[in-house]
Amino acid sequence: MLRIGRHEPVLFASDVHLSQEAIGTARRFLSALDTHADSAAHLFLLGDLFELWVGDDGADPVAEAVADRLARLSASGRRIWLMPGNRDFLLGVPLPGGAQERFDQRCGATLLPDPCVVELHGEPALLAHGDALCTDDAVYQAWRRTCRDPAWQRGFLDRPLAQRLAMGRALRENSEAGKREKPESLMDVNAGAVTRCMDEAGVALLIHGHTHRPADHRWPADERERRRLVLTDWDDRSDRGSLLSWESGEARPLP
Repeated sequence: MLRIGRHEPVLFASDVHLSQEAIGTARRFLSALDTHADSAAHLFLLGDLFELWVGDDGADPVAEAVADRLARLSASGRRIWLMPGNRDFLLGVPLPGGAQERFDQRCGATLLPDPCVVELHGEPALLAHGDALCTDDAVYQAWRRTCRDPAWQRGFLDRPLAQRLAMGRALRENSEAGKREKPESLMDVNAGAVTRCMDEAGVALLIHGHTHRPADHRWPADERERRRLVLTDWDDRSDRGSLLSWESGEARPLP
């Protein structure tokens, strides 16, 4: 288990959804890193750093700029931790033949499994992207199992990049159309799934993103307080997006 001491400030972010079509959001994210990352020891990016990712050979100029910035942070001694999400689940998956350097390697980052437990300033914390907790959406969960299957991923990555991009865009369009037909409750976490995953991990603290519903949920259970911190999504057009700082057991969104 990764153990982060109380003397090590930590930053969290998720759901930045970087793309060439959202340059303002990319600038906002890079500006936040410029302002705050030098004072942190660890930066955790908990999924959906990118809006669409069809393989590590498909990085666009925004992705390359982010990789360069993260690599500089890593070279200066910051630890960068990268968890794939539901939109960039192919991050760090080796391409057929293994000739292409993985994106996490270019960033100087370490890939994290979803979920994973770390010791955060003396307290065990479960980190997750959050999509696996939305168990009421059976259609999505079936797709999640499919697209994370190694055989499916190998077959997809064996296709030419242009074909993968076209397929990825079609999948995104279908997903967005499907969301408009679903009740809002399907796209939030299931309370029972949250309890089970926290029980299995033996933690009272869960930090995740995905739902775009930033909040600090607290409730009593087993004679102690449980806490679920939901990270914000990023969208410069809606003035959304900030890093979450964790210092001495306290969470604080950074301006």
